[in-house]
Amino acid sequence: MMFRRRIPASSDTPDGINKLKRALEEADAVIIGAGAGLSTSAGFVYTGERLEEYFSDFVGKHHFEDMYSGGFYAMQWPAEELWAYWSRYIYINRYMDPSKPVYKELFELVKDKDYFVLTTNVDHCFQRAGFDKHRLFYTQGDYGLWQCSKPCHQATYDNEETVRRMVLAQGFAIGEDGALTVPEGATLKMTVPTELVPRCPVCGEPMSMNLRADDTFVEDEGWHAAAERYASFLTARETQKVLFLELGVGYNTPGIIKFPFWRMTAQNPNATYAALNFGEAVTRDNIRGRSICISGDIGDILNKLK
Repeated sequence: MMFRRRIPASSDTPDGINKLKRALEEADAVIIGAGAGLSTSAGFVYTGERLEEYFSDFVGKHHFEDMYSGGFYAMQWPAEELWAYWSRYIYINRYMDPSKPVYKELFELVKDKDYFVLTTNVDHCFQRAGFDKHRLFYTQGDYGLWQCSKPCHQATYDNEETVRRMVLAQGFAIGEDGALTVPEGATLKMTVPTELVPRCPVCGEPMSMNLRADDTFVEDEGWHAAAERYASFLTARETQKVLFLELGVGYNTPGIIKFPFWRMTAQNPNATYAALNFGEAVTRDNIRGRSICISGDIGDILNKLK
């Protein structure tokens, strides 16, 4: 018999915006926990118009409904087709700016505070918005990194140059602003040249994305350094007036951000927990008096905070 953890019901805190404003102003430190909902609010949507614009040919051939699912389909394709798909996926979700300035607005709110960011997002949006890379911990990897699929060693490799060559080889154009476009009258290829297919420089096995999907995920030196900086940040501020600001975190991996934020808020009587999420802004009863829950689009909420 399986038992499931009871999920608290979502309920908005009365006057939540003003309470969150005060919490931001009064906090000695702000610890941001960011999930997929934050990037969705910024415009990184994996369905609809973006799917049609960049993957209509793949959807027509393989009949998947979103980019995420397409990534699993791609694992069964020939390497040249697999990397045609993944190079588009990487480029638009890692090397292009999101369509809405949500991350930049968040940075403006916290840039003068003592802050740290813990995120399960892998799209690099925090650094592109101006956040200090030494105050970021990407726990689940980075679309901009490859690793040995085996893996034969614990290192990652920047993929930007090769990804650019891959999308250009398919017939895309890259504008001065970095946007990926299809030239008028062009027919896109659904493969990349074999010589662009990435292989491990050590053992020759295929490369894979540095994304935490199974026990082959590589935690390289940069990952461990960021983990140590985050742990040190928490230890140095464990009795301070801390705002744990959770943004767009659901229940796919609650043990990384949500549950630790609840626990640390309960342990520190000077801490405040805030959850901003569309339909899932929740807290636990033991910290409800020091919690602020606001359900809605995160970009809209940040605009109100300004």
